Amino acid sequence: MNDKLKWIQEVLSDDEHELVRRSGYGKARGLGTRPCLMVIDAQYYYVGNNVPLMEQIDQWPSGCGSTAWKAVPKTGNLLEAARKKNIPIVYTRQVQQSLFIREKFDSLGAKIDRPHEDYVEGAKGIEIIDELAPQKGDLIIDKSYTSAFYATPLIGYLIKMGVDSILAMGGSTSGCVRSTVIDAAARNYNVAVIMDCVFDRIEISHRAALLDLWMKYTDIFTYEEAMDYLQRVEVSY
Repeated sequence: MNDKLKWIQEVLSDDEHELVRRSGYGKARGLGTRPCLMVIDAQYYYVGNNVPLMEQIDQWPSGCGSTAWKAVPKTGNLLEAARKKNIPIVYTRQVQQSLFIREKFDSLGAKIDRPHEDYVEGAKGIEIIDELAPQKGDLIIDKSYTSAFYATPLIGYLIKMGVDSILAMGGSTSGCVRSTVIDAAARNYNVAVIMDCVFDRIEISHRAALLDLWMKYTDIFTYEEAMDYLQRVEVSY
């Protein structure tokens, strides 16, 4: 197994670890020369406050707390490196246009037993955190479901830009990140999930999602690998 994921061994049996090794899972796909960075749902109600998870849960029940904030500085550094080379940056936001739609038609919202006001356009919760705020020229994709490809214009924008590779960051690892990057891989984009720049509320969900993505769908990069790629890639836009 790839050394960067050796921490997953503690939740795998010996047979499962051997299965991964002998079955040939986890081969790197690599990235091309026309990348974009994708920041998935780095919104206040998903990131939360920079305190331990349970200390912010009353204000931000969907927030990941200090776990998410550990990813913020490295995410910001990668965004800065991309902007220096004019590499496109795409942000996604999970948002509904009205409380009526959220409560009556959002099947994902139906799985959550709490008020829904923070998930509606105009609420503070749906805003991207100031520390990672989009800049002029960045794209923002609003979505109603987990995948940024479902019922949005994202694929059209990526085609128009000529993107061949996606570096994915944000949250949550097991939810909107996983859903979006699997859809990206299914559309033949080369994808790298930056493991230091994604986050989740539950550690086993985070680890299992990274393992599954690495085995079958995407590359898994460390922050250092992602920065090295951005600095050395000869962008062909």
